Parts: sequence; C-alpha cells; structure tokens
Amino acid sequence: MRPTDAPPDLDPSSFDLTKIVADIEGIRKVNPHRHEFEMLTAVCHIDTAQHLVVGYKDVTEADFWARGHMPGFPLMPGVLMIEAGAQLSGYYTVAEGFVKDQMMGLGGLDGVKFKRMVRPGERLVLIGRGLKVDRRLTRFYLQGYVGNEFVFEATITGVPLKLAYSGQ
Repeated sequence: MRPTDAPPDLDPSSFDLTKIVADIEGIRKVNPHRHEFEMLTAVCHIDTAQHLVVGYKDVTEADFWARGHMPGFPLMPGVLMIEAGAQLSGYYTVAEGFVKDQMMGLGGLDGVKFKRMVRPGERLVLIGRGLKVDRRLTRFYLQGYVGNEFVFEATITGVPLKLAYSGQ
C-alpha cells in the first residue's frame, strides 16, 4: 500500500515493468557502479516532462550482503535501498543530459522512512520524481515498493562529481 500523502503518479501498479528502457548493459553505459555495487537491474520508465523515472532491483541470494545480513534471515540493508534510489536518479540526470562528462554523487538525504523488509527473491521497484533537476544539483523524491507494498521513501540530493567517466 502506498502512503496516503504520496503523489498519485507514484503508484507502482500504474507502470509497465516489462517495457525496459535500459537493461544492465544500458545502465552501465551511464552509471559507473560495477560488481557488488550495481543496485539496478533495469530502468523501465522515463517521463522527462515530469522528471519521473522508474526502475527496479531484483534482489537475489547471490547479492553480496545476503550471506551476512542476517544469517538465516537475509534482509536488504536500508542503506542499499537508498543507494539503489540514488543510482536511479543519477541515471536519469546523466542519461537525459542534465550533466555531461560527470557522474552524480550522493549529496544528502531527507525524510527517510522504512516500512517493510526486502528479502532475496523479491523485486524492489523504485519510483523517482525530480523536484529539482539541473546541472548543479538534483533533488529526487523516491519511493520503493515490493509489489504494491510500500517499502521506503526518501528525498535524495545529488551533486555532479567532476570526474570523467569512460563507461568501463
């Protein structure tokens, strides 16, 4: 269930998760994260008029944290849920050309709330709405869901990092 104060266009059931905008290879062309820190499986919706982006992370037993967080009852750490949201908003900012030859870094968090666990075998759907999107700073309101169950929300500030990224 989504929070009652959430904008109605952030309803996870209103997006077709089978229409992939960018798979893992497409994400790698934009985001520098690799190996254990690839927190996105796919991006499946972009609406530049509303600064809306939707993607997901398929959570598996093979994820690096699953063995130790917690043995016998693996839970995706909340900080990694936030990282997934930051990677999604960073993907949008770079892929849509708001910054060039830079990557987005995490600049801050506000209003973080967790309501549900995420476990291996589940899909964490991420929905982001750009509140401010420009070349110097971004602010995205993000929500996470498993199915239609609300998992977390946060407002994430992103800042461009003056590092050339070659996509390798």
